[in-house]
Amino acid sequence: ADAGALPLGKGMWLYVSDQVEGGNVDALIDRARHVGLTHIYVRTGSSKSGFYAQPYLDQLLQKAHASGLRVIGWDFPYLYDVGDDVARAMAAITYTTPDGHRIDGFAADIETRSEGTNLTPEGAGAYGHLLREAAGPRYPLVAVVPRPSPHMQGLFPYAAVLPAFDAVAPMTYWLNRQPDSDVANDVTFLLPFGKPVIPVGQAYDGAPEGGRPGPPPPDEIARFLAAAEASGAVGASFWSWQHASQPIWDTIAAAPQFRWEALAPGELRPEQVRALQAQLTSLGHPVAATGSWDDLTSGALRAYQGRALLPQTGVLDPATLDILLRPFGPPIGPVT
Repeated sequence: ADAGALPLGKGMWLYVSDQVEGGNVDALIDRARHVGLTHIYVRTGSSKSGFYAQPYLDQLLQKAHASGLRVIGWDFPYLYDVGDDVARAMAAITYTTPDGHRIDGFAADIETRSEGTNLTPEGAGAYGHLLREAAGPRYPLVAVVPRPSPHMQGLFPYAAVLPAFDAVAPMTYWLNRQPDSDVANDVTFLLPFGKPVIPVGQAYDGAPEGGRPGPPPPDEIARFLAAAEASGAVGASFWSWQHASQPIWDTIAAAPQFRWEALAPGELRPEQVRALQAQLTSLGHPVAATGSWDDLTSGALRAYQGRALLPQTGVLDPATLDILLRPFGPPIGPVT
């Protein structure tokens, strides 16, 4: 491919690997496959901990990739030493397991000063710029940001943070509010920045943060997914694997949203067309994410099929979908 693929579809976040299916990678992959996840986010490091995920990636990546699961590394940069934060990100991005596998993309968890960071517009902008310079123009980079509530819009420098990234993942934790209105507002605010929006929903007990006690009930999970897709998001994930209840897993599995299907153009829902358009763009075949199937979409898909050595049918047939969702090591560094 000309560029790496974004983590679209449904995903889940991993924090402490030992608390994810007891550290059993095979159980993780079985659950991911059963639920219909296309990707997972795995914590690779932070300014305080360094890059520490090598042993887990050695266990995980080959098996995840064999099952069609993309693995996005995520890191928490505190932005006191931007050069060090970028170097640690690149250590995760370039890390290759003994059996030759790399992560499929990288997400930077950019938090506010209340989380202990040295967040400034200049520092966050420099981090993104230097990370993009080091990773190259074709490597998938996701900015993970606080949900843009009216209060946060005045506090967090979205316009400085987002330019260097390929997609934005707002942390839409609704706590004591409602999932549908929160995610609709978040997606609507972020879309004008011109990046695909892939919100992170709440699958943990929000009571310690002033939310309702316990993990959200299935109804709230379903409403989050429905409103996210209806508002223009092209993927969604949840924080976090170790906190999610079985009813949450069941709801994610049953949800019709963010589902990839090999269908004729007239059978794809507009939301599915929009996700395909966003994915083709991320893969180096740009087409506007309008949700309407047109000649430009068909042309971009044909171009992708040609690069992938597939019959250039111009439709999302099973062979094309298989390749489209198959993990591969994204290109790192300058275009040669």
